[in-house]
Amino acid sequence: MSEPGTPTFDQLKIFLAVVENGSFAGAGRALNRATSAITYGIANFEAQLGLTLFERQGTRKPRLTVAGNAVLAEARAIGQGMNSLRARVKGLLEGLEAQVDLAIDVMLPSQWLGDALRAFYLEFPTVTLNLHVEALGAVTALVLEGTAKIGISGPLAAETPDIETVAIGSVPLVPVAAPHHPLAMAGALSPGMGRLHVQLVLTDRSPLTQGREFAVVSPHTWRLADLGAKLALLREGIGWGNMPRPMIEADLAAGTLVELKMPDDPGVDYRLSCIYRSDTPPGPATAWLLARFQEGAARHPIA
Repeated sequence: MSEPGTPTFDQLKIFLAVVENGSFAGAGRALNRATSAITYGIANFEAQLGLTLFERQGTRKPRLTVAGNAVLAEARAIGQGMNSLRARVKGLLEGLEAQVDLAIDVMLPSQWLGDALRAFYLEFPTVTLNLHVEALGAVTALVLEGTAKIGISGPLAAETPDIETVAIGSVPLVPVAAPHHPLAMAGALSPGMGRLHVQLVLTDRSPLTQGREFAVVSPHTWRLADLGAKLALLREGIGWGNMPRPMIEADLAAGTLVELKMPDDPGVDYRLSCIYRSDTPPGPATAWLLARFQEGAARHPIA
């Protein structure tokens, strides 16, 4: 059995044009070519593959054979791939980034993130996006080392030289515990009661804030590098801790967590900013994404 030849992309394009336009003449009009050129191109395509792709007998219009239908799916995939390649190259020639590396703070509300990335995907379908999720100073560390082009960081980034910050909004952090935790069952809380119980604290994976404490009240702490793990332990009644309100709204509504009215720890607003290195300002796609985060935060403010 002989091996099939290698058709040209032009032959694939002619084949797809015949299918989409329903005739050789229609394909010729679509491609601005003579019908004879279309017929010749299809004949060469069939010769390269060693297959008959169209039924030409007993029908006024060319109709795909079984083999033609099988080839059609592959031809369309190749055509779409070529279109994507051309779009990507066009973007590169116009200065568009081939890839955007984004680092976000784990406190960023999912609605803000989803809104921005959905719009980014529609606006820049040829740009690859790499997403890193970190806590506290680790977001700034990724931007400083160049792993991420931009970041959505908490307030620590403002203290870092060589980092530019653009405020986008803030997220309320509220102290919570499971309903069966002693603090939740105590009723009115007196100042200092939080210090008597284990506080679950989110820790930084980067050396930028090593040894520093943030909103830590109790001398008894469990330290976790993952916000999801912290939430799971809070639901189990293992300690109390501050959590971003958007992440726990469902728990508060369901009663699996209770907001604590603590006189000495009423919660704080966690300020979020878009950040980038001063010596590497954002390119077109990255700048667009930065602006989209600002717009999304303004559209979906969190009380």
